[in-house]
Amino acid sequence: MPLFEVETNAHIIITWADDEHSATDVVHDTYPNDEVIRLTKRPRDTWVISKGALGLVEDFDPCGVARDCLSKASGDKVHAIRLYMHETGTDLENARRVIESNMVAGW
Repeated sequence: MPLFEVETNAHIIITWADDEHSATDVVHDTYPNDEVIRLTKRPRDTWVISKGALGLVEDFDPCGVARDCLSKASGDKVHAIRLYMHETGTDLENARRVIESNMVAGW
């Protein structure tokens, strides 16, 4: 079953459908007020979203920085969060999330 990318006035929908008509039906069933602007059959059965296209590219590796902060803090989560905030300029919530994610990963 082919994969379709359907752009509407309000959404971008990725769906499997037998053909273009079926893909359009999926959109109308799910979002009846949306107008289909563009419908593209994808050449493969996977979908990749570029982080650069979304503006999520960072100049540094947050996991590498987090592991370095955890190492400097000898595994002390609170101290590592403070170090991460200082080194990256990020807020407390984002720093906590990155440090805790890397603690789970076994830094």
